[in-house]
Amino acid sequence: MRIRQIALVARELDPVVDDLCAVLGVEVAFNDPGVGEFGLTNAVMALGDQFLEVVCPVRADATAARHLERRRGDGGYMVILQSADLDADRARLARVGVRIVWEIAFDDIATIHLHPRDIGGAIVSLDRPIPPASWRWGGASWEEKGRRSQARAIVGAEIQSDDPHALATRWSDVLGVRVQRHDHALSRIDLDGGHLRFVAPGDDRGPGVSCVRIAMRDLDDAVRRARTRGLVDAHHRVAIGGVRLDLVAAP
Repeated sequence: MRIRQIALVARELDPVVDDLCAVLGVEVAFNDPGVGEFGLTNAVMALGDQFLEVVCPVRADATAARHLERRRGDGGYMVILQSADLDADRARLARVGVRIVWEIAFDDIATIHLHPRDIGGAIVSLDRPIPPASWRWGGASWEEKGRRSQARAIVGAEIQSDDPHALATRWSDVLGVRVQRHDHALSRIDLDGGHLRFVAPGDDRGPGVSCVRIAMRDLDDAVRRARTRGLVDAHHRVAIGGVRLDLVAAP
């Protein structure tokens, strides 16, 4: 499995998208009308062959609207993982007691959304694109925009929890991937080309995606752009849309 897309949720779409595009040197590749089914609008940005998405609720009864209220503002929302075998995933989910709350299949991709109460920390989607390098959710022109992106890859995400060990263990069972590290405040699951880290809370907003780690072509320039926009805090951390962006130099 690998991280293919991370979604943030925001009360206002455009300001968060503008900041991400300016700091990360990315472009909007797609505004997916299909998310209207969930009471949302969105913007999807390509980073190489991975994606950052920002969703914004347009209905008060949308799950994303409740998420904004529960976590008191913008923040991380969804982790979309690319899988090679959804049939094996379904069998494993049944064994560990995880419900599927939504699913769809096209000729070029199949996807299943997991019940957030059965896994914890984030909404999780498992997706199998055909062929594996394709990605319907990025729109028709994402390849070119991904090649131009100054952000080269999403190499990790952090999910905060009062009990990181327990949450990592649950995700390990659900994803069928071993936990590589455990200690009192940090646990980690390694994926193809990246990782998920489960950490103690850094704020009082409750469990959720708190950080996305992104490899940049020019790290210093990205940090300079963030400072210009007032997006670097007193601890020298870049924060956009209620999440910390851990920017690192691309190899």
